Amino acid sequence: MTSFTAGVKDLVNRLFGGYAELLRMPHTARFAIGSVIACMPFPMVGMTITISVQHYYGNYSLAGALTAIQAIATAIVGPLLGKLVDIYGQRQISIPTIIVWMIASTSLVTAITHHAPEWVLYALVPFMAAIPPWGAMSRGRWTRLLRGDHERTDRALSLSGVLDECMWVVGNPLASTLAVISGLLAFSFTGMCVIVGALMFLTERTTEPPSQTQLAREAGLTRAQYREREAQKAAALLRTSSEGHAVADSASADGHLSAGKSGHSHGSIWGPGLVAVCATWFGLGAFQSAAGISIIAFATEQNMKQYTGFVFACFSLSSLTGALVYGAKNWMIPLWKRFYVCLAVVNLGIGSFLFAKHLWVIMVIYLVIGVCQAPTWINGNQLMLHLVPPSRFTEGMAWMGAMNSIGSSVGSAIAGAYIDRAGSHGGFVVVTALAIGSLLIALTGIRQIKSSTEAPTLTEVEV
Repeated sequence: MTSFTAGVKDLVNRLFGGYAELLRMPHTARFAIGSVIACMPFPMVGMTITISVQHYYGNYSLAGALTAIQAIATAIVGPLLGKLVDIYGQRQISIPTIIVWMIASTSLVTAITHHAPEWVLYALVPFMAAIPPWGAMSRGRWTRLLRGDHERTDRALSLSGVLDECMWVVGNPLASTLAVISGLLAFSFTGMCVIVGALMFLTERTTEPPSQTQLAREAGLTRAQYREREAQKAAALLRTSSEGHAVADSASADGHLSAGKSGHSHGSIWGPGLVAVCATWFGLGAFQSAAGISIIAFATEQNMKQYTGFVFACFSLSSLTGALVYGAKNWMIPLWKRFYVCLAVVNLGIGSFLFAKHLWVIMVIYLVIGVCQAPTWINGNQLMLHLVPPSRFTEGMAWMGAMNSIGSSVGSAIAGAYIDRAGSHGGFVVVTALAIGSLLIALTGIRQIKSSTEAPTLTEVEV
């Protein structure tokens, strides 16, 4: 019995010891947990809009169109907010953004419950995209605190994935349950989470990374000059790795240096690797959002709509388990191989929903494939460390999220139209087609993603 207890303790320590060490660092638990609480709109708003609109308007096409518009707005606003955060600072951008979101959410739920004309909903939904990039800002703090420590940085990104999955596990069943009771109740709970999480995150200032404005001022440069110099030195670091000799020393006194092979020139973060990752995230968002609205329709047809949140929560719970195990191990398998294996499991698994005859079958499939969901996102986050400099990390993460949102808008809009024509079966046909197409799109970028992981992480850049 003693040996069994010791074995259990050893297993728990292996799984959670590294995470506990990170959260014991001064101030880290506050911003890490605060960012997750403030992110509650992500699992709750889309489902709340879908359920509420279908209840009051009886129209899946309208629900799909509204969630698509929100996703498009998020795709447009997300990179802009990420860029502004990097330029001006996290507090300076987050506070006014939160105010806009609170006003928009109050107005939208009032319009839905009073059965306002559809054009009112179309006018209000874009403002629901005013959500600060909490996840990217939290990861930005981790990468700054752990700069140079690759093992703990990877574990911190895994921890962020674990906390995100906790949010989805809680958010999905809450959204479906509260939205069925009252859309106002669901939005009120979400708004409370935003306020509490924002207070926890934004009042913790010791871990906040300096903005480009601060860094440029300290260097005696304009922001444009600073961004250019950072891009040039990032290019030098990548060229040093690929050519095997020190190119950074060849920089001229004024900081000008050829961008060379990196693809980053004139202050741009865009290169082949980032394009490949963003294209992959577009496909991921498309088939997963189509699956979400199709599952709601499928459950409604079976008079089991109240259980949809628990089905999604099973996916998140499985993903949470995958994140815990994945982040606890130091992987020797190359990052690009792990990325594609996890992606294939998720795509093919969700694509098999077409053949499910009962809601619980979908739940079981979610439980099986969910262990690869969080690792897929963790791998994507780790790829970003190889693709963008640290002071542009929030912007890079925002672009990845934006492409996922654009894909979500495409997927939900197409699935909503097919559901109205052919029921949930039509929606699942769309899901399968998008899942297979998404995997093929991702495979076309395998060369770029593989080469990017063989370069050093750009968090090593010093300017």
